[in-house]
Amino acid sequence: MDGVEITGPMLDRFEEVLTPEALAFVARLHREFDARRLELLDARQARQAELSAGGTLDFLPETKAVREGDWQVAPPAPGLEDRRVEITGPVDRKMTINALNSGAKVWLADFEDANSPLWENAVSGQLNLRDALDREIDFESKGKSYALRPDAELATIVVRPRGWHLNEKHLLVDGQEVAGGLFDFALYFFHCAQRQIDKGKGPYFYLPKMESHLEARLWNDVFVVAQESLGIPVGTIRATVLIETYPAAFEMEEILYELRDHSAGLNAGRWDYLFSVIKKFRTRGREFLLPERNAVTMTAPFMRAYTELLVRACHKRGAHAIGGMAAFIPSRRDPEVNKVALEKVRADKTRESGDGFDGSWVAHPDLVPICREVFDGVLGSRPNQLDRLREDVEVSASQLLSVSETPGDITEAGLRNNVDVALRYLAAWMGGLGAVAIHNLMEDAATAEISRSQIWQWIHNGIELADTGALVTRELVERIIAEELAKIAAEPGYDEALYTQAEALFKEVALDDDFAEFLTLPAYARMP
Repeated sequence: MDGVEITGPMLDRFEEVLTPEALAFVARLHREFDARRLELLDARQARQAELSAGGTLDFLPETKAVREGDWQVAPPAPGLEDRRVEITGPVDRKMTINALNSGAKVWLADFEDANSPLWENAVSGQLNLRDALDREIDFESKGKSYALRPDAELATIVVRPRGWHLNEKHLLVDGQEVAGGLFDFALYFFHCAQRQIDKGKGPYFYLPKMESHLEARLWNDVFVVAQESLGIPVGTIRATVLIETYPAAFEMEEILYELRDHSAGLNAGRWDYLFSVIKKFRTRGREFLLPERNAVTMTAPFMRAYTELLVRACHKRGAHAIGGMAAFIPSRRDPEVNKVALEKVRADKTRESGDGFDGSWVAHPDLVPICREVFDGVLGSRPNQLDRLREDVEVSASQLLSVSETPGDITEAGLRNNVDVALRYLAAWMGGLGAVAIHNLMEDAATAEISRSQIWQWIHNGIELADTGALVTRELVERIIAEELAKIAAEPGYDEALYTQAEALFKEVALDDDFAEFLTLPAYARMP
């Protein structure tokens, strides 16, 4: 096809997704929108330079009229009225069936943080979604068969494409790599939009990693052109935006406004939000220093401000507010671990439902009943609590920025946990897995980001560990990396080649003087 080149292998059935017509659709969106995408990525760098030079974040004076205006987003779309429990996970065949069958109201079908962007994963995931909609999907593993329940019992599919910063290097248009997000969006929309409409729902999306309302405007323009191109009524698409970057927390209403004809609400993306806090203010000393990641809870003052503002902004505009992830994986071997963890999950979901959230995320099917039970207790038979306007909430910029008020220590155990989890995750990611069970938690790319960015921040701020008094230096971290790798190497299934890559990558993004914007960029460059 003119100007379109596939550089990845054409594996079994890939021709069903990568059709000439679908590729022409991808190419059209690339040619129309990629220049704007690159300009917006440049704007991120300019804003980072301002923050590094001593600037700060605040509510935008130029959009005050939007925040004070009288407007609402589109009403909830079919299949998205009730979102009291949502399950997240990658788009492999087994997860597709289990997530749809889980009893959750929504499945976040993930091409982003819970997916390793191997070419095979990117294309086979599209096949799995199409097969699921056509009810032509099944799976067998270890003598067990997996098949879909009746359509009426299945979760609503909401696809999360990759963020604006990631490319898909195996598809070139006019010699340029296309945006991974446009690739994921366009192929799903081209093949599945009408299939979803025919089932009484629609093409729905979760949009990650945005840092400004102008990035939301770009997505909205993509949606308009995509719908017009395929003869689908404008407004059929609905999108929920993850507020998982620090700048986006100051532009929630503006993001809803830009997507208002296509908006399905906002989500509180915890780990990436903490990663963004460190990234944006990494040069600003201890004022923006966080304790170890397991000590940072949603009750920290700056996190309370963020979630309370999110519910207020959403309900003011008629949009859903979706809570954060419960990442715990139930263990059949340790009832005591289960008991403690499930109590934490219940408390977390109770807080969210009490704050006015309309639903929340879980990472494992066994957590669906707990989340549903908690939200049932608040919602009853109502589909949501959009009527809770939370007019009692007033959040200032200084409250969103009050990172220094976060309680908690930095210990050797916390440092070791960051190293251990990041190494395990990166090895799995390089091997093609994006959602990885580590120490009874389902971890994704945000895990590795917060782990490595914390270590970078501690090294550059002369932190002494609370339990040992040791200074966090490159030398100390390198010694701990070696010690943790030795422990991992003694475990069954150890893959030396993958851990060698993981070690090199981790040292680059945690120990170099220059801070990598996203670790997935150098990681993806290492992938075939």
